[in-house]
Amino acid sequence: LEVRTLRTTSILTGHEQWKGLAQGFEIIRERTIKGIKTVEVGYGVTSLSEEQATAADLLRHLRDHWKIENELHYVRDVTFHEDACRVRSGSAPQILAALRNSLIHLLAGTGADNHREAIELLQIRPERARVLIGIPQSE
Repeated sequence: LEVRTLRTTSILTGHEQWKGLAQGFEIIRERTIKGIKTVEVGYGVTSLSEEQATAADLLRHLRDHWKIENELHYVRDVTFHEDACRVRSGSAPQILAALRNSLIHLLAGTGADNHREAIELLQIRPERARVLIGIPQSE
């Protein structure tokens, strides 16, 4: 069980030094797992005004951020072992991340139930991989 509470304020100390800063917020996450309750408190700032985003809107934006984290970054790490990659210099890490993202989107077009199954399918049928990336079939 998890309960999230988000409080906002537009009264911010030092906001004149951060152009565009409109709101600050505090998010409290209370979780109960197997009878043990934990409380985590986080803070953030946003350029969205109170009229543009209520506390409920900001809470939804935070949830959406973690949805991306869980759906995309989880796949990049678990399926493509991104965290184990030792490429760290120059533009190579960004290029590899872009390639992984492209591959994830391409794999969605295979009709497989998950990314691992899609990879296995394309290994078995490389002609489908060529079609997927736009290379015409050879005769």
